[in-house]
Amino acid sequence: MTELEPEVLDLAARIFDYARSGDTASLVAYLDAGVPVDLTNANGDTLVMLAAYHGNESSVGALIARGADVNRHNNRGQTPLMAAVFKSETAIIEALLNADADPLAGAPSALETARYFGKDDAVRRLTQ
Repeated sequence: MTELEPEVLDLAARIFDYARSGDTASLVAYLDAGVPVDLTNANGDTLVMLAAYHGNESSVGALIARGADVNRHNNRGQTPLMAAVFKSETAIIEALLNADADPLAGAPSALETARYFGKDDAVRRLTQ
């Protein structure tokens, strides 16, 4: 594997931070300049996974609009939808489902997560 330059690693870290913090304007600027929408970190987390987990609805929407893979698993088998269910992010759950996120994808799946944590509203929505 090729060693990346420190400047590249620093830039990637900032972009992941934009997804986590909800700095959608900065995130979109980099995406529109050519950063891959499905960029992943060492844990296999995509930008949409981080935005979903941290409750950043506008960033999730911007990533979906740019073609983010809403079913891509991280290294632990988790999906953005599972993360949104775990964090009870209703609007993000809806956005991901509207973008064809699969409630049965991943391990544990979003549906399994909702059932395990007794999130009855999420179970109902995921089984519609």
